[in-house]
Amino acid sequence: MTMGQPLTGIRVLDLTQIYNGPYATFLMAMAGAEVIKVEPIGGEFLRRRDASSGAFVPFAMLNACKDSVSLNLKSDEGREIFFKLLANADVVVENYAPGVIDRLGIGYEALRAAKPDIILASGSGYGQDGAYRDYMAMDLTIQAMSGVMSVTGYPDGPPTKSGAALCDFLGGVHLFGAISTALYRRATTGEGARIDVSMLEAVYVTMASNIGMTFGARNDIPLRTGNRHGGLSLCPYNVYPSRDGYVAIICNNDNHWEGLARAMGRPDLINDPSTAKNKDRVANMEMVDQLVATFTREKGKQELLELLQAARVPTAPVRDLTEVIADPVLHERGALIDVDHPAFGNITLPRSAIRFADTPQPNYRCSPTYAADNERIYGEIGLDAKSLERLTEKGVI
Repeated sequence: MTMGQPLTGIRVLDLTQIYNGPYATFLMAMAGAEVIKVEPIGGEFLRRRDASSGAFVPFAMLNACKDSVSLNLKSDEGREIFFKLLANADVVVENYAPGVIDRLGIGYEALRAAKPDIILASGSGYGQDGAYRDYMAMDLTIQAMSGVMSVTGYPDGPPTKSGAALCDFLGGVHLFGAISTALYRRATTGEGARIDVSMLEAVYVTMASNIGMTFGARNDIPLRTGNRHGGLSLCPYNVYPSRDGYVAIICNNDNHWEGLARAMGRPDLINDPSTAKNKDRVANMEMVDQLVATFTREKGKQELLELLQAARVPTAPVRDLTEVIADPVLHERGALIDVDHPAFGNITLPRSAIRFADTPQPNYRCSPTYAADNERIYGEIGLDAKSLERLTEKGVI
């Protein structure tokens, strides 16, 4: 039996911008929610980045399946229109700096007074309270503040940022999870919610291995371990050279090591006291890494993948982004799709990674043209063409 999208019937007023909030609302849209992107005059900031560098692609990625209206929330009439939209909304999502929505007159108390069961979800760098609340926050600064940069890179190198904007997107995933949880509670109790998700707090758990080592008995483990395990407690665990690139190999247990040793043609290593157990391999990490690298250097990435997967050893080639974007399996599964975007041309974009076995992925709609839905959505609250023309002249929309 085919079921409808799980969030069908939920209406979201999306005040978010850049990466963090828009990813949360993108996941909602892909789960069937009606997401209305309420943009400031001129459009949200990500629309205005230099398109020649490819900066338009993130906007297209994160705003698919949404509608767009323009609204000046700093104007009295703009706020009045927002509260009219609120009457038929279930969720408001924002990732302004803490305190901004209160200054705009659309903070939680004002929203709840107008609609008692509303869910207001806020994503921010450091949370809505606490001594860090008003610190300027972006993915890079959260990587610095959270410790992520301190554990990324090599022992003899400087702290290094992650190549991916992991703080923004982990914050967005947590924001989506929190909204879903609040919607469930509202369905069972009728209560709305005020949600506060901090990027700093969301990213902390990703450093579990690194954090674990700070409580261990060893004090010789560097903060940065390069491609080795963050706590230096697994071996082999590294990126190794191949004939045509690199491969990542991890032996999470001794069975994995046995499979790798046999694949290397070195069954003697299975019972060798210097390599038999994980603790032995950790104690002889340099030697083990050299053994593995000698083996991998003579073979191609794909050959190693097939050989070691057959031996039940966790392995993957290090792929560049062009390889991933063209991955036929991701396209077959519908995780990636090629679209002819009306504004940006032919690009490859992702769908949601969340799937329900009895629910097909929703029809994909490209990210909207700025303010494309003003007439339809504002028409629902009684604003006719003449009213919209007047509001445009006044700079309200």
